[in-house]
Amino acid sequence: MMDVKRSACRVAWTLVFSVWLSSSILAQSSVTAPQGVRVFDTSSDGGGSLTVQWAPAPSDGSDIRYQVLVGEASASDPSAFTIIAEFPSNSHYIKDTKTAWWTSEADKTWHQVVIRSGKGIEVEDGTSYAVAVATVQADQRIFSPVLVATPSPNWFNWNQLNNLIIAVSFGGLVFYSISHAKRNEIFLRRIPGLDAVDEAIGRATELGKPILYLTGAHDLHDPSTIAAAVILGKVAKRAALYETELLVPHREPITMAVCQEITKQAYLEAGKPDLFKEDANFFITSDQFSYTAAVDGIMLRKKPAANFFMGSYFAESLLLTETGASTGAIQIAGTDSDHQLPFFVTTCDYTLIGEELYAASAYLSKEPVQIGTLRGQDIGKAVVLCAIGVGTVLATVGAVTGAQWPQLVLDLFRDLK
Repeated sequence: MMDVKRSACRVAWTLVFSVWLSSSILAQSSVTAPQGVRVFDTSSDGGGSLTVQWAPAPSDGSDIRYQVLVGEASASDPSAFTIIAEFPSNSHYIKDTKTAWWTSEADKTWHQVVIRSGKGIEVEDGTSYAVAVATVQADQRIFSPVLVATPSPNWFNWNQLNNLIIAVSFGGLVFYSISHAKRNEIFLRRIPGLDAVDEAIGRATELGKPILYLTGAHDLHDPSTIAAAVILGKVAKRAALYETELLVPHREPITMAVCQEITKQAYLEAGKPDLFKEDANFFITSDQFSYTAAVDGIMLRKKPAANFFMGSYFAESLLLTETGASTGAIQIAGTDSDHQLPFFVTTCDYTLIGEELYAASAYLSKEPVQIGTLRGQDIGKAVVLCAIGVGTVLATVGAVTGAQWPQLVLDLFRDLK
């Protein structure tokens, strides 16, 4: 009886071991070589890279890894290649890459790796490379067929096609707006700060006091300084017509030289070239607070009736405007330095906020080219805002319904082809 029981136990354990061994062999045999491997030159780049894509496998998981190997084009044994990437088989999908949706033709569930210089290999344009992908589990490694590809630079970056379309469309819109402005009068929204320019200059003329104009802390590389220099030309022309003294202290020598020519041209246009003074524009220092102290001294000694603060400013803004306010001057400021706007709004009579500074030249001159450019920019910004609104709605609906809107559009285009 005991022998029968022992025999039964041996049979049971034999069956359990057989099942375990069979499952282990089956699990190992489920690991297959990567399927559908493709190696090609990376599109829309400046060269120096290759793209590897392959289909996902049913056995993909965290316990299985993929290796991407690169070697010389003449080599045929992938085990001797250099491993340039290794990762779990449930990662590195095409959908995880940041590329434009209209340039992607492969299934987004496929794996993708971009091969670039580094990790012991130098990828050079015009040189062919052998590439293989291996599936790794424990000590088992199965290679895909070896493929050869050559990297090369591309003439056109299709990922930036949207930027090209936007730039060309925006440029065409601006040219159309300029043409329209030359034929028709275009309304510009009233800017109180610029309406007060004549008032400030008139007051300085009545009191027989000078006008103080500052162009900010930056040089002419800053758009706000360029805008300040353009507005200076309009203020200088009015000052020339009213024969009012103009003072323009500077922190940058090059800005000073440019503003001297702008002021000289303004006096010529006003028909008062004999009133122009070379020293109306003068250099003080490039140091921030030394310049501020010097300008404060000018305010206290000369007591200008009108102070203009145009351009970009930093911590000196409140020191300048507080001193100007203490002398009783009309103060008009214009800046795109959002961190200084609260100080200007508090201490100045009028403040041009942000883009009003750039619109000031068109508002004062009424020139069709500048007005048309301003109108074209406004229309372009309106179109961009509408596009952002529509995109936000589509993205929200897509997140709720699970629909991939760009992919649906791409599939529609492919069907039409």
